[in-house]
Amino acid sequence: MSDNGASAAVTPSEPAERPAGSAEFEPAADSPEPGTSPDGTVSGEADDTEVPEPPEEFVKAAKLAPNHWLYLTDPAWQGEGPPPDWAVVGQWRSDDDGEIVEWQDNESYQPSPEALGWPEPEDDVDAAIQLATTGYGPAEAVTAALAKAEVAVLVTANGEPVSASAPDGGAVVPIYTSPRYLHAAGRLGFERVRVPALLERLPEGHSLCINSSAPVSMVMTTDGLADIMNAAAEAPAEEPAAGESGEAGESGEAGVEWPTMVTRVDTAPDARTGESR
Repeated sequence: MSDNGASAAVTPSEPAERPAGSAEFEPAADSPEPGTSPDGTVSGEADDTEVPEPPEEFVKAAKLAPNHWLYLTDPAWQGEGPPPDWAVVGQWRSDDDGEIVEWQDNESYQPSPEALGWPEPEDDVDAAIQLATTGYGPAEAVTAALAKAEVAVLVTANGEPVSASAPDGGAVVPIYTSPRYLHAAGRLGFERVRVPALLERLPEGHSLCINSSAPVSMVMTTDGLADIMNAAAEAPAEEPAAGESGEAGESGEAGVEWPTMVTRVDTAPDARTGESR
């Protein structure tokens, strides 16, 4: 693992193949020349796609493994053995002289929060939202973190939770898990409260809008949320492992449906360049 989180793994020169075991230097299979299909027929001009600048450890690995594919993993992937396809950014190919001559993007790649250049999360809820949004953490980790958190809710002059509108027009009550996100919403009246207690005060038909001023925010429906949060608050805390993919809306314990979660990302920089798309 390099300082920038990238790892170099080697597999024989067969595009689209992932190594089936731990990375090893194996005899290279015959590799077609650029512009030639695997069956040897000419498919046109050589690919002029610009090859991204490889890190130094990949250049060294290519010298040791001519005519191989070397794949680049997401910096958040910490698992043992070959990474899953969704954690692979792409792969470089070395030629017979050990020079990197080709880059192949992986269309199945899911960038992690770190790869997307998102800021460090402010708290456990913020971290769980970032991981769930990118597929590197389970959606239920958001409710588990929220159940243990004290949040700030904007209130009216009468002390009632403020009602607002989500981007899709749905009715929501904004809540904030971090002072930074609360202050970014403006100098407004607020109250600190636990979410289970707040649920009893929500206007009918309202969802929760979590950290609307954060780089990544989430709207969560509240049907059955109180029961889920009570169970989550009593469960032992578990650290969400990076690389565990989870999807919002999956069934929870005893067949309970997890609340619907819709995330919003202010910016989506390219995972390799850091520039906004």
